[in-house]
Amino acid sequence: MNLNFFDQFMSPTMLGVPLIMLALLFPWILMPTPMNKWTNNRLTTLQTWFLNVFTKQLFMPLNVKGHKWALALTSLMVFLIMTNLLGLLPYTFTPTTQLSLNLALAVPFWLATILIGLRNQPTITFGHLLPEGTPMLLIPILIIIETISLFIRPLALGVRLTANLTAGHLLIQLIATAAVVMMNMPMMFLITYLILFLLTLLEIAVAMIQAYVFVLLLTLYLQENV
Repeated sequence: MNLNFFDQFMSPTMLGVPLIMLALLFPWILMPTPMNKWTNNRLTTLQTWFLNVFTKQLFMPLNVKGHKWALALTSLMVFLIMTNLLGLLPYTFTPTTQLSLNLALAVPFWLATILIGLRNQPTITFGHLLPEGTPMLLIPILIIIETISLFIRPLALGVRLTANLTAGHLLIQLIATAAVVMMNMPMMFLITYLILFLLTLLEIAVAMIQAYVFVLLLTLYLQENV
């Protein structure tokens, strides 16, 4: 039974073709494209307003050099939100429950922030490895610890997103299974169904928050290097 719960996280295939590629392209198909007209429809206007508010909120602490990343990080956030939310629909697959995909998104962006810092301000970038005023005896130990924490950052990004989405999907499936078993007991079925409904709302919020946190941490890493 436990293996069946984790079958939902296996990448589905059809005729030997992995459907994860279709799941990755599907969010972009649903995004409406602004029209070359004087007025847009309500959906496009809402989408533009949301992107403007998010971009302004996210990049306000950064200096002008960091604003060049607005398009890439905003697109990444929209992609993660759409992918996470589409994965909550029945008979769908959530690509962001795969650690390999999340690391493939986290490592290049993290590495780009480090390389930009080493190119533009190498002294400040290396200075993050050693806090000011450190005693002489602790300098080698702190440098090793800070270096390890620096390389753990992309792993933490990928694991955080994977673990939160995986845990939410497992809880939904467990409670849904309990609701099916308790269909002969109306009162217990209603209580279980109510818990399932509230958990689904919570998982929708988690899907959006985790996408925002993923991009927010990338902007914090960028802020240290620009």
